[in-house]
Amino acid sequence: MTTFLIIVAVLAIGGTFAYFGMKSGKIEDKNNNNIPDVIEEKIEEVKEVAVKVKKVADKAKKVAKTVVVEKKKPAAKKPAAKKIK
Repeated sequence: MTTFLIIVAVLAIGGTFAYFGMKSGKIEDKNNNNIPDVIEEKIEEVKEVAVKVKKVADKAKKVAKTVVVEKKKPAAKKPAAKKIK
């Protein structure tokens, strides 16, 4: 429980510093929405990467489906083993 309280306290202190940094002008916030511009830019970059990753994942799924379809084709039957008497 103390770990949780420590984490909450650190986040609250960091948020307070960020808020007062934005209000004093040390941290840029051009559109005045209380989200620093640096964070907004990184979020946009992450969204672009996520779109690219999704496209690659879709391509990988298509390739995996074709491999599974090809693997399901019946293989040639092996001749039965001869019984030794």
